[in-house]
Amino acid sequence: MHRIFFLCLPLLLLMPTRSALANTHPVVAIIIDDLGNSLALDKQAIALPGPVACSFLPDTPYAARLARVAHHAGKEVLLHLPLEALGHEKLGPGGLTLPMTRREFVTTVRADLAAIPDVDGVNNHMGSLLTQHPGDMAWLMETLKQFAAPLFFVDSRTTPRTVAYRIAREYGVPATSRDVFLDDVQTKAAINRQLQELIAIAKRHGTAVAIGHPYAVTLAVLARQLPRLAGQGVRLVGVRQVIARQESPESKSALNPVDEQNSAADRGGAGAHP
Repeated sequence: MHRIFFLCLPLLLLMPTRSALANTHPVVAIIIDDLGNSLALDKQAIALPGPVACSFLPDTPYAARLARVAHHAGKEVLLHLPLEALGHEKLGPGGLTLPMTRREFVTTVRADLAAIPDVDGVNNHMGSLLTQHPGDMAWLMETLKQFAAPLFFVDSRTTPRTVAYRIAREYGVPATSRDVFLDDVQTKAAINRQLQELIAIAKRHGTAVAIGHPYAVTLAVLARQLPRLAGQGVRLVGVRQVIARQESPESKSALNPVDEQNSAADRGGAGAHP
């Protein structure tokens, strides 16, 4: 009996552990942003099954109240930080623009973060202009680094020329980048196609990040489809868990230096966002 055990021991040691299997299972994160303006729809977003992250525009009517609700529901809470776009669309409260001085910029970022209770991270609202400017992105990342609680950053990739993700990594801010916009086209068929694209990216790369919005059709599709993700071979996790996976030694060892710098930029298009 003992002889059989010792003969089998090398095989047992080669078998993957449960934690190792979990670390190789494709994972996706989903962020619903533009929250804070609609009490009914925003509550539906927070009630979506699983760790769907909730991103709130600063100084909107329901942002502070619902950020607390989301936090108590176990959801990651993000500041949806308004950044100037190429078309100079209206930013709303708390917007950051190119002409700002460093002091104005940093003061606004701090005020925006203070407006969202229990904040875990930041992703950009619009920003097709400002995310192209390394100096402004450096000011942002320096400010995020100053907070006692470690904040992460998600580059929404509203332009293919964004440098936000790269600057975040250079400053040591935990960061990832959006792969898929779920609802540029607001139909059930289109959103389901985007979900399938999200799953396909996760299976190719191990991780994928999607951004959606609190449209009734988006919320209806997600409420139906999120419980089915496991059956399609992917797990829904929080944004921070995706970042941890992407920054793990196993993930980094699979990328050469050029790939590591450009992987987030190459995996997703800029989408139809300002």
